[in-house]
Amino acid sequence: MNKSWSPHSWRARPALHIPDDYPDAAALRAAEAEIATLPPLVFAGEARRLTSALGKVANGEAFLLQGGDCAESFKEFSADNIRDTFRLILQMAVVLTFAGGKPVVKLGRIAGQFGKPRSSPIETIGDVTLPSYRGDNINGMEFTPEARIPDPQRLVKAYHQSSSTLNLLRAFANGGYADLYNIHKWTLGFVSGSPQGERYRELAEKISETLNFMSAIGITSDKAQEIRQVDFFTSHEALLLNYEQALTRVDSTSGDWYDTSAHFLWIGERTRQLDGAHVHFMQGIKNPIGVKCGPTLEPDDLKRLIDALNPEGIPGRLTLIGRFGSDKVGERLPRLMKASREHGVPVVWSIDPMHGNVVKAANGYKTRPFDRILSEVRSFIDIAASENVHPGGLHLEMTGQNVTECLGGAHALSEDELSHRYHTHCDPRLNADQALELSFLVAERLQGLKDKVTKAA
Repeated sequence: MNKSWSPHSWRARPALHIPDDYPDAAALRAAEAEIATLPPLVFAGEARRLTSALGKVANGEAFLLQGGDCAESFKEFSADNIRDTFRLILQMAVVLTFAGGKPVVKLGRIAGQFGKPRSSPIETIGDVTLPSYRGDNINGMEFTPEARIPDPQRLVKAYHQSSSTLNLLRAFANGGYADLYNIHKWTLGFVSGSPQGERYRELAEKISETLNFMSAIGITSDKAQEIRQVDFFTSHEALLLNYEQALTRVDSTSGDWYDTSAHFLWIGERTRQLDGAHVHFMQGIKNPIGVKCGPTLEPDDLKRLIDALNPEGIPGRLTLIGRFGSDKVGERLPRLMKASREHGVPVVWSIDPMHGNVVKAANGYKTRPFDRILSEVRSFIDIAASENVHPGGLHLEMTGQNVTECLGGAHALSEDELSHRYHTHCDPRLNADQALELSFLVAERLQGLKDKVTKAA
């Protein structure tokens, strides 16, 4: 990294989607200074462990599951919501691990995923126009002039909520809640209640047989830590660079800079300009990082991004997160995968099937059809196979709650049902049943790919 880099050197670059309309600049500086004195949320050693795990994904030896809220909120913050999202990710990981025969790296969009770039800086309802809601760490969702004023103290509140969330996640991951036997029971609960339960029951029974065999030969959660505990990491979009700067610290053991706001940070589709502040900031931190790759990204620009963000070619350092839409993935993804493969720098390829598949229902609700989400994931796996690239992971906006925000799925959620439990503060999320159903369907696809490779060998 250039010696001129520092946690604040991004301020000399163009910085898109960072609010510049705080009414009290001194109050903003005070909030940033306060956060800079607070303890790190994660630790450099944890981030290095994640880089190592993602290195196995880059080498085709593991799979990445990244999921959680579109945007976390202050209002819906609760231990139950954290637990349910954590449990859902573990349930999905069990299914994917069994089908793919590879470990699954578990990465939550949690403990920091508050701010969201918006396509328009203003919102109009009736004859009233106000600044857009930009996430609870910036302003309020209520459609009032007062709520939409950026408030620096929201950054401080977001830090403390993230701290509490991480404390609970660490307790769940290491205190026995993540016991593999418990996850299997939860998975069976979904299977027995699903309209498509029969097609999943065979896989669930195989999991049961495996666990019973392990227990019979003495491998139980009481004796094997790997069954009782899991590594669970956190991530969010590195959008508000002033917040990220405040939490960027020098690691005492390596002398490297780490952003201690999360284990993994990513650059969004709207902020991946090569000469921009976000790419510059991410060049200097040693965390594993990601880049959203959408339909406007050209192969040569992707190569430049890879060179800028992973010049040392470290496996696990860089994850490329495709987000095209089911109608564009077949045209745009193959040439990007080909470019990255020919470029030769190891990367993880993951797919975000959520952001390119937003539609507006007849009743005005923004939603995402499950069949389009599934179609993009299937295309991702098939294209990766044809380009000789490992289909490394899933990146999902989802919740462990029984919301009604995405159409379709096994329960065939209709447009008329969207209003029943439409709770998102930003974009529609898969509910628990839909997310778990998707993991089964992806597992089937991965199993088929594995079988094809075995036959070919």
